[in-house]
Amino acid sequence: MIEKGRRDFCIECRKEVEYLLQKKDIVKSIRDKAYTFSITVAICAECGGEMSIPGLIDKNVQEIDGQYRAAEGLVLHEDIERLMKIYKIGKAPLSLALGFGEVTIPRYLEGQVPSKEYSDIVKAALASPVYMKQKLMENREKLTDAAYKKAIAAADSIESLFSVSDKMLGVIAYVFEKLEEVTPLMLQKLLYFIQGIYLALYGKPIFAEDCRAWIHGPVYPEVYDLFRDFKYNPIDDARFALLEGNEDALTDDEKKVIDLVVNTFGMYGGKTMEKITHNEDPWMEARKGYGDSIPSGEFLPKGRIMKYYIAVNQKYGIDTEIGLREYIHDMLSKAS
Repeated sequence: MIEKGRRDFCIECRKEVEYLLQKKDIVKSIRDKAYTFSITVAICAECGGEMSIPGLIDKNVQEIDGQYRAAEGLVLHEDIERLMKIYKIGKAPLSLALGFGEVTIPRYLEGQVPSKEYSDIVKAALASPVYMKQKLMENREKLTDAAYKKAIAAADSIESLFSVSDKMLGVIAYVFEKLEEVTPLMLQKLLYFIQGIYLALYGKPIFAEDCRAWIHGPVYPEVYDLFRDFKYNPIDDARFALLEGNEDALTDDEKKVIDLVVNTFGMYGGKTMEKITHNEDPWMEARKGYGDSIPSGEFLPKGRIMKYYIAVNQKYGIDTEIGLREYIHDMLSKAS
């Protein structure tokens, strides 16, 4: 299919024409080893020949570089940049922290291809805060006090991410990917609605964590601890760069439910969603006997949440955005 407005000069047709971008396999030898790479080419809409388009050569170089590194298990530029972002550390200090020469990481970022040995070290540091802390301590004397303390503090903070399940982390990462701004209160309510709707539609929890009935609605305490420092502000957490790609571990059904919640409840702030949960049976039953300002840590059993949302599904059809919006409308009317 030709994309309208995409035009350039074809040397065969001797005029400006529309063209199509498509993939083409090429075989290229690197260090006496043959590789097949899939690159982007521009095809003339009139003669069918390949065209030379500005920027396409650079794109092909990036495509080949990325595919070569993937084939050989080598670290990517973006992996190194993520590591720097996560641990709040510069290029030269990162080189020293990992036991490399001071200019090694800067050279990798400029395009030099790393060895398999060094790639594995970078990957291990990206995969494990424990390993990164070990490398930092091993190379402590090579780093300034400021760089060391900042990176160690980041490593300690990252370890706290693993206080929740992989599935919970995947759900949170997917929510962050879908929404530009999420406050801690908003996240808590979204997680509760995701769990409730998934329980109703599939008869099992999407994540293992248990919810508690706090003053401001359902709360997952482990998640609260992760983001408590953000208070009422949007979460902007460099630690979650470590989890990029984790949302890919979610099933299609899990993503479907998260999308349903994000596209409906996600249009509201945390306080508005709090009003909805305050008028739902599970939270009201768990808070029975407590005054409005009295803290509580009562469990909201998954079975009770599932029973409630099964009934909601039977009335509204919450497997669709239309049904969920109707439910939200009725609950907000009830709360006003």
